[in-house]
Amino acid sequence: MSSENTPSFELAGSIWFRSGTLNWGNPRRMALLAAIHEHGSISAAARHIDLSYKAAWDAIDTMNNLAEEPLVLRTTGGQRGGGASLTPRALEILELYQQLDAAHQRFMRRLAKAQPGSDKNLELLQTMMVQTSARNNFAGTISKVTMGAVNAEIALDIGSSQPIIASITSESVESMGLKEGMRALAFLKASSIIVGLPTDGKLSARNQLQGTIVHVEPGAVNAEIGIELSEKHRITAIITMESLTRLQLEVGQQAVAIFKASSVLLGTME
Repeated sequence: MSSENTPSFELAGSIWFRSGTLNWGNPRRMALLAAIHEHGSISAAARHIDLSYKAAWDAIDTMNNLAEEPLVLRTTGGQRGGGASLTPRALEILELYQQLDAAHQRFMRRLAKAQPGSDKNLELLQTMMVQTSARNNFAGTISKVTMGAVNAEIALDIGSSQPIIASITSESVESMGLKEGMRALAFLKASSIIVGLPTDGKLSARNQLQGTIVHVEPGAVNAEIGIELSEKHRITAIITMESLTRLQLEVGQQAVAIFKASSVLLGTME
């Protein structure tokens, strides 16, 4: 394949500090520390990196707890007034992170010159590296974000005629930086899915994905049902044997995978 037909791509990566299984020194939190050091104020730093004041303090609390000593010192001056400064420990952590990140970015630039493949191949590899206990994993693009006072509704376009709708807290939207056009992953447990038959009846569940049953595996108590939504997408549900018998589900039958928006977990790769 000629270079003219090869899709342009960019390799990117970030350094994370980990304590046990918890990643606490992520790029956004390091950016918050750097902004506090630059602006001398938590509120100004939060605005600089497009983060709410509450989310900024939540991030600081997490870092303080895991660092086992204060990283940010706050001076008095009102609820959102006063100033803030980094402790010597925080400055050491920030300097170390910036040095590691600079070395990492140099490595990524050298790796990119190796021309490892197309955008689609790289995206697929990135998606495949995500490990989760949820049986159903879908990659897609956020097509709509509807914010509410407490919760937000996220529509994830997975490339089929039916998007997946997730309901998460507005705080999670902000802390994850979710926005339209961003790539994201949806995770859904098989036990959270109700299998129904096509009907004109109305249900309150936000997700009602229609497809064809392609797999039925009875068990002692439960049965596993595989529903093909499209050529690319298949969803797996766990239902009781009683439900399997009552609905008389079988391969080739049209069915609907029904689940609440609150049952969907979202993750990002950015």
